[in-house]
Amino acid sequence: MQERFDAMLGTATAAIAAAEDERALRDLEVKYLGKKGEVTALMAGMRDVAPADRPAFGQKVNALRDEVTAAIQARRGALEEAELARLCEDPTFDATLPVAAFGGSPRVGALHPLTVVSRHIEDVFRAMGFLILDYPEVETEFFNFTGLNIPPEHPARDMQDTFWLNDGNLLRTHTSTGQVRAMREYGAPLRAIFPGRVFRYESVDASHEHTFHQCEGLMVDKSVSVAQLIHSMKTLLSSIFERDVTIRLRPGYFPFVEPGFELDIQCQVCGGRGCSVCKHSGWVELLPCGLVHPNVLRHGGLDPNEWEGWAFGLGLSRLVMMKYQIEDIRHLLGGDLRFLAQFRQG
Repeated sequence: MQERFDAMLGTATAAIAAAEDERALRDLEVKYLGKKGEVTALMAGMRDVAPADRPAFGQKVNALRDEVTAAIQARRGALEEAELARLCEDPTFDATLPVAAFGGSPRVGALHPLTVVSRHIEDVFRAMGFLILDYPEVETEFFNFTGLNIPPEHPARDMQDTFWLNDGNLLRTHTSTGQVRAMREYGAPLRAIFPGRVFRYESVDASHEHTFHQCEGLMVDKSVSVAQLIHSMKTLLSSIFERDVTIRLRPGYFPFVEPGFELDIQCQVCGGRGCSVCKHSGWVELLPCGLVHPNVLRHGGLDPNEWEGWAFGLGLSRLVMMKYQIEDIRHLLGGDLRFLAQFRQG
């Protein structure tokens, strides 16, 4: 009987050692240890063994099963190590891929609402022939202030609490910095938008953050009008909200436009009734705009007697809040996965 056990063990371990992949190993596992496997069948034959010999017989079957199991586990570990070694030698292998790439359960993420709306805005303006440009977040004083008709003594500098750096540069306080850069780089005529982050040293509350997002837009041509500007803004807002929204246009002062306007949108969080987002006014300042000041055109290298322009500075973070009826701007950059999971598709 011992010879029978030894023969089966030798045959099984030899076959296991020769298994070339996981599939072949699983087949051997079923062959020897499955419900109808050869080792299992030995235990079923105990009824034919004399009662006095059954304890010894059972011990030998258990020992055989343990050795076969150990051989399978050892071979499985060797196959896994060999596969890892092969992958590491493959120049296309990326160890940073999620476990889903190797058969695990994927954790589906979601695009940030700022990303969703920003891409939507880009698509709208791209369809209208606008360039999508990106400029530095660390800016010079010239492009952030002087080039936008805000000289050193101008009181508007005090309206934008600025993060100054030790080297004399600053964190841009608005995406308007792209106006002069774009005119110098592309000349005229020009249509472009500049979405991105901006920074201001402000007290944080439900509608204010020290870091937020804007989208500047600029159009320069031989002849432009306020009517063109308003039409473009209405086209954008109707596309974003997928319906007509209530807006109002009122005079506003900004050094880099003349005349200047404030385009407000009826608060979409409270429906105009008043809440913390709109400071209980029913309206949200969304889109300062106007005709480009001649001095800004000059700083951009253009002759204001030949070229005209309009520009707007869209509060991208506030637009996201209006679209998704988010009551607190701090949610956008708070990093709370429970908040972001709401925007998962499917």
